[in-house]
Amino acid sequence: MSGEYPTDWRELREFAAVDLTRSFVLSWEIHSDALLIDIDVLLTPEHPFYETPRPKEKVCIRPAVIEFPFCERVASDDAPAATKLSAAVKKLKNGAITGLRQLGDGRYEISGAFGAVLIEAERPLLRLKGP
Repeated sequence: MSGEYPTDWRELREFAAVDLTRSFVLSWEIHSDALLIDIDVLLTPEHPFYETPRPKEKVCIRPAVIEFPFCERVASDDAPAATKLSAAVKKLKNGAITGLRQLGDGRYEISGAFGAVLIEAERPLLRLKGP
């Protein structure tokens, strides 16, 4: 990564061997001070937890969570920043992801069918859910 901004998700190590543009946001929530985005994520064959799709499946999709720890702000066109993070997050919609990028230190934008969502938080983590 060059250290210059904006930085596309493909350059963030947390998203190695996944395809966010073929992934889907299922829900948004605030837990303690973290923004949790529940997603179905597409894993590529290079991912350590990739499994060959069954005959009727075309790709390897797994449930996962994108966590933005120490989230201070969430805003979108439909959900302007509110004094309470939970109030802003409740207005966010679900849908296909088209991109994620780092705009600067602690500033991120995730976009998709739900619009563009600006996030101020620590570097995101991608966690696959259990089996």
